[in-house]
Amino acid sequence: MFQTRTILRCQRQLSRAYATAVPPHALVFLEHRQGVIDSGSLSALTAAEQLGGQVSALITGGEDHVRDLVLKAKKLKGLTSVLHSSSPQYVNPLPETLSPLLESLLSKSSSFTHVVSATSSLAKSVLPRVAAKLDVPAVSEVTSLSHDTSSNSTTFTRPIYAGNAIATVRAPASIPVKFFTVRSTAFSPAQLQEGSEAEVVAVNPVQVNEPVTEHIKTTIAKSDRPDLGVATRVVSGGRALKNAETFEATLYPLADALGAAVGASRAAVDAGYADNSLQVGQTGKVVAPELYMALGISGAIQHLAGMKDSKLIVAINKDPDAPIFQVADVGLVADLFEVVPELVKKLKT
Repeated sequence: MFQTRTILRCQRQLSRAYATAVPPHALVFLEHRQGVIDSGSLSALTAAEQLGGQVSALITGGEDHVRDLVLKAKKLKGLTSVLHSSSPQYVNPLPETLSPLLESLLSKSSSFTHVVSATSSLAKSVLPRVAAKLDVPAVSEVTSLSHDTSSNSTTFTRPIYAGNAIATVRAPASIPVKFFTVRSTAFSPAQLQEGSEAEVVAVNPVQVNEPVTEHIKTTIAKSDRPDLGVATRVVSGGRALKNAETFEATLYPLADALGAAVGASRAAVDAGYADNSLQVGQTGKVVAPELYMALGISGAIQHLAGMKDSKLIVAINKDPDAPIFQVADVGLVADLFEVVPELVKKLKT
């Protein structure tokens, strides 16, 4: 693995005020679903805390949901204040309705120096949109960061080329507000802290009279198994599992025996073996569980980008030259249709 160094430059000419040392003040966009703050947003909060200054959180949604979430969020470790904005248009958040609110918060009189979020579908639509309106760049998929208060510059690292290289990116003082999203697997989720109580601040919503998009419906896949994005154990299958019926009959008993989430390679998803929500890889979900089992997965570079940070990687494949064995901690060259049923039997006893 090698490193490349990139310097972000902004064309905006800024006043001399930014040449003086400014303590960092991060605004973290906290996403939530069904009354629970997303784990990725909690990881973003941990990343923001590493900047070394004040950390504020922004929660949006319907009035009832926001009220309950604020009570939980204000006890999170590292938070200085919790900003909340309630409106019917925030119940089902859209980039077109959230962007004006963020722009308003980041007005010239704002003290915010950084805007942080998890690398989620919503954040990847909202943050670059607002950054473009403010004529500043945005950095995505950050895995580590450091802030130099004396120079007002922030240095990030992020994977590029499907994780085969790490880019070091410096956002200098000439960028007044630094936008970045974090890879949630690189930062531990923030926890509740006894005795911690952040200040709560209400923010008026910015009404968008005629948004150009409309929320139609949200479909959530229900499962009794752990969520793939935060599971500590993951069992994934690839193209070798032949069809959807075989995929389910082979992987699910093992996942149930381990209390694991089920994942799939892109090849398996494209072939219709598994739902798109189960895809692990560069164009799917990035996971870093304690245990990752790859069954019948060759180990294409796109798949490795989504799971190679797992603590223990176990691979089962008939091909001894499969690339997956290059990153596996434990590898078994065998027929998975013989090994997996035997493994399930042993686990149950």
